[in-house]
Amino acid sequence: MFGLYSFFRPLIFRLDPETAHTLALKTLDIACKTGVLGQPVTESPGSIEVMGLKFPSLVGLAAGLDKNGDHIDSLAALGFGAIEIGTVTPRPQPGNPRPRLFRLPEAEAIINRMGFNNLGVDHLVEQVKKSSFKGIVGINIGKNFDTAIENAVDDYLICLKKVYPYAGYVTINISSPNTANLRDLQSKDQLGGLLSVLKQAQVALKKEHGKYVPLVLKIAPDMNEEALHAVADTLLAHNIDGVIATNTTITRAGVEGLEHGGEQGGLSGAPLTEKSTAVVKILYEQLGEEIPIIAAGGILSADDAQAKLDAGAKLVQIYSGLIYRGPQLIRDISESCHFK
Repeated sequence: MFGLYSFFRPLIFRLDPETAHTLALKTLDIACKTGVLGQPVTESPGSIEVMGLKFPSLVGLAAGLDKNGDHIDSLAALGFGAIEIGTVTPRPQPGNPRPRLFRLPEAEAIINRMGFNNLGVDHLVEQVKKSSFKGIVGINIGKNFDTAIENAVDDYLICLKKVYPYAGYVTINISSPNTANLRDLQSKDQLGGLLSVLKQAQVALKKEHGKYVPLVLKIAPDMNEEALHAVADTLLAHNIDGVIATNTTITRAGVEGLEHGGEQGGLSGAPLTEKSTAVVKILYEQLGEEIPIIAAGGILSADDAQAKLDAGAKLVQIYSGLIYRGPQLIRDISESCHFK
């Protein structure tokens, strides 16, 4: 079945990207329910323990594809070792006006300015509870667009408390370029304050629920080396369990002059490959083995994934690569990549 994607992709790409996204997920649900996709991976020779969790495979799905947790079982059946859902906010919100998702096929890239469109944390929790997937489910949390940046911690706390009992790990998303001023939270002073509060909440939630759920920070690729060192210091100081490098970029290198290349939003896909790998390398030089790095950004082949691992990552996540290369990419990475 996976090999058929190259046949269907030109047909899918004729549709509006957001329409195609919805249709593809609905089709995937049908394929899962009828048994066409088979069973999710629960154990494999490539299993790896990270953050105290056993991942059946080192390749996971990045947040953004399944914002509401509506398709966990179907996506898991593709062979992912982990599914990260969200970004979810305390209250439902529609996101930015359409069109807000653009393909740039010549560059194997995507630009999105979705704006955390989601049905709210309560809906997502109910979907996770209904899921039969026994693997790792990461839940990515954010703030509502109309919550002032100085009150952002309140939104993260609401989400953390609600998702904690159901998450394999929780990702704190402060790096989307599509929510005004969100990336300000990456500055050293604001980041330290945010992580301190969330870490205290994690301690209390562990006691309340009798289990430890790792906290992971997702960062942008657009910080300079000094800022990345400051982030790494802050992660170490607050004993954060992991870091995802990286989110989308606001730069446009590699898509200049292309149709939709000037659209506002975050750029993902092949133009981000080297940039995100460089961030992984800088972080690893400082974090070493103390805080694991989950690499995301521009992974469109097993070689791209291997480069991330060689730079210091322990796990990888894909999104744009799945859109352009199809589910075979999951298998290619799982079977070909290894730690040196």
